[in-house]
Amino acid sequence: MALSALRGALGFLSRLPVGHSETAWDAFTATPAAFPLAGYVVGALVAIPFLAAGVLPAPVVAGAYLAAVVVVTGVNHADGLADLGDAAVVHGDPAERREVMRDTTVGVGAVLTLGTVLLGLGLGALAVARLPLLTAVAVVLAAEVGAKLAMATLACLGTPSHEGFGSTMLDGNEATDLVVPLLAAGPSALLAFPATAVASVASVAVAVSLNRWADRRLGGVGGDVFGAANELARVVALHAAVATWALTDWGVLAWTP
Repeated sequence: MALSALRGALGFLSRLPVGHSETAWDAFTATPAAFPLAGYVVGALVAIPFLAAGVLPAPVVAGAYLAAVVVVTGVNHADGLADLGDAAVVHGDPAERREVMRDTTVGVGAVLTLGTVLLGLGLGALAVARLPLLTAVAVVLAAEVGAKLAMATLACLGTPSHEGFGSTMLDGNEATDLVVPLLAAGPSALLAFPATAVASVASVAVAVSLNRWADRRLGGVGGDVFGAANELARVVALHAAVATWALTDWGVLAWTP
């Protein structure tokens, strides 16, 4: 069951050619812990460019990381973020905002949101590329696991806004079901303590904040909110980890201006 759920999670969260069977999908939707477990696989893949940190210039490593994120994870989650950006700038009730999210037209809110997050991710990656090699890899891995933990948090705490992917993921889950995803993400939080621990906490904070916003503005959580949580939590986790590393005693000694 766990292995099937992991395959299903990878099939949804990445472009890897696995987990596209109905059995894997059903196992995934019933197992919130599959989110952070898949994050370890995705995180290990997108962290590969940072193995060249110190050999290649930091901007080159950061650029390769951005490319790896797109190649490994695709654009589905970014599309959710764009839709959420459009909904955020609409003046109206939850139903009107959800209608905007279904519109295929890309608005100013989508462009601004995507641009800001992409810029933040690039700057975060540039800062991570200047960390010691093993620390950089650990931070990127923890940020990716944290991004998936944010989605698991929504799956356990959220209420569906309408029928769709969101309601499928939320069906049957309760707040107590978050314990297992938290435990699954725990090892990543210890890789470069305390930086990676702060990254994990920041990811959950993003999910909790986004869940509250979605309840007020959208009437609950839908598929686009899940995608946005992934993208927002990743960039926030990267910056939180780098800031923590820089502010600790050993981080100050290791940091090179």
